[in-house]
Amino acid sequence: MQKVKVWDLPTRLFHWLLVISIAALFVTGKMEGVIVWHGRIGVFVVGLLVFRVVWGVVGSTYARFSQFFPTPGSILAYLKGEWRGLGHNPLGALSVFALLFLAALQTGLGLFTYDEISFQGPLYPLVSDEIAIRFTGWHRLLAYGLLAFAGLHVASIIFYKLVQKHDLLLPMLTGRADVAENESFPSARGGDISAFCLAMALAALVLWAACGTWIPAPPPPPAQEIPAW
Repeated sequence: MQKVKVWDLPTRLFHWLLVISIAALFVTGKMEGVIVWHGRIGVFVVGLLVFRVVWGVVGSTYARFSQFFPTPGSILAYLKGEWRGLGHNPLGALSVFALLFLAALQTGLGLFTYDEISFQGPLYPLVSDEIAIRFTGWHRLLAYGLLAFAGLHVASIIFYKLVQKHDLLLPMLTGRADVAENESFPSARGGDISAFCLAMALAALVLWAACGTWIPAPPPPPAQEIPAW
């Protein structure tokens, strides 16, 4: 066996920060008195997702979406046991794109939420109360779908480890995977500092927009006239 570099450091950091953030979102979403932190973590996840999308274009070899985008042919080859490659396999790639979509939808809805009591999402002023309340309902329902999908993701990692004897977790920690010496898979390349700075800059820009600090404060209510008597 030989070691081949698969996952670069930014990809690994994104992965584990997203895991921690999603866990923290579920905890803070159920606890009293920490809803403000729930909102802050949600905005942070928006920045994470934007970074991953940009990194999926300019990052290193196996982090790029073009490298593992699933096609009917690749999925069929994988199901037949004929697929060979590093990084995400075709079914794993479907899981990645589904998870990114669900996380983006969930956090996007969260930016506009309004619980009719004390919490307002940072972009709540941009929509009406009716739309915000509707988004809040969807946000709460989708949380269970995201939790179920995350559980399925963990179950698949355990399945690959115990049944197929293929460790998916260790490479996401070390960045390197074991491959047979007779297989010629190139190590990951690309994703240099300029690409990282670009991804960080765009993520920071969207993060700032998601915070809603640029939205003008509502005008104060008109002063009531004091009766002359």
